[in-house]
Amino acid sequence: MSGRVFKRGKTWSYVVDVHGGRINRRQRMKGGFPTKREAERSLRDVERAIDTNSFVVPTDETVGDFLVKQWLPAMKPPTLRGTTWVEYRGKVNTHVVPRLGKLPLQSLKPSHLNAFYADLLSAGRADGTGGLAPKTVREVHVIVRKALKDAVRWGHVSRNVADLANPPSQRASAAARRRTMQTWTPAELHAFLEHDPEDRLHYAWVLTATTGMRRSEVLGLRWADVDMVSASLAVRQRLASVDGRPELSEPKSNRSGRVLDLDERTVAVLRARRAQQAEHRLVCGPAWHDLDLVVSREDGLWIHPDWFSELFRRRVDRIGIRRIRLHDLRHTHATLLLQSGVNAKIVSERLGHHSVAFTLDTYAHVMPGMQAAAVRQLSDLVAAAGAPIVPAGNDADV
Repeated sequence: MSGRVFKRGKTWSYVVDVHGGRINRRQRMKGGFPTKREAERSLRDVERAIDTNSFVVPTDETVGDFLVKQWLPAMKPPTLRGTTWVEYRGKVNTHVVPRLGKLPLQSLKPSHLNAFYADLLSAGRADGTGGLAPKTVREVHVIVRKALKDAVRWGHVSRNVADLANPPSQRASAAARRRTMQTWTPAELHAFLEHDPEDRLHYAWVLTATTGMRRSEVLGLRWADVDMVSASLAVRQRLASVDGRPELSEPKSNRSGRVLDLDERTVAVLRARRAQQAEHRLVCGPAWHDLDLVVSREDGLWIHPDWFSELFRRRVDRIGIRRIRLHDLRHTHATLLLQSGVNAKIVSERLGHHSVAFTLDTYAHVMPGMQAAAVRQLSDLVAAAGAPIVPAGNDADV
């Protein structure tokens, strides 16, 4: 690598090789410096960047061109899961490109991203009815940060400005998630499960409510992963909607793959379901789809995830109980376990969360009453053991 400064008219310029070798030689030149010293200082900065492999050739590439033409195609499955890629593509095309797409990628600043996040929070909904939830905006930030991290790695930009931006905090996202969360009382859940036991999907509703499994995990469950003898099942597969088409894949994350113990009622309905499915297989004959799915149509084929949610909504409306989302059955499962005094680590393991801290943060709204109950239990335990209670303010309280 060699660089030099020289005078052109009344200003100074520099030229430097940015690619070594005689065969593939490429130079970078910049002028307009009022003094030789300033040109030399800028040349040293460029040479230092070249030596540390952090030099980026200036281009006019826009944020939109990079995301749509370079990054998203590179992220297609199998690089990302199909569901993850579709989510990324949707958020990029709906939120990022319309607002930031025309900006030069190398001119993107943290201030641009901060203004972008603020706009999404106040007016980010595609239908124009208001802003996005902090959780959604943070998800957009995660996508932008990952894309810019790859842009740095691929030599499009010299730094990831998303690392310096201020998206909605984890705390704000968790609070927003709790605001949208609804859970049933034990009485409401009982009414839901006891209504119309002859419903063809009665077993699926019991399975969902008593395990806390995600919709995709329930629909992807195979008989090979159910152990009636030990009353347990293993989450090893999921069925998710990718571009409107059901697709079988591995669990959402490493922690999502887990073993769940089952109660007697769930085992009973699964036994009945297996017998029912054997009858369906005989009726269908060659038309039977041998996918080994527990939750399926009468011909053994999967049930579309969106249709499963719609059937849940219709059942709730028929019963006349308070309407919640299908995913709220999972929240109901976790909340009732915590309110029953089940250890948060056990609840976290059943849900397949990445940490107990995330579980506690998600269900913090059910904790205050539990804390009071725990204090009473401790007081009763100490009193029953005959231990003296030290009055408040006693000198022994040190």
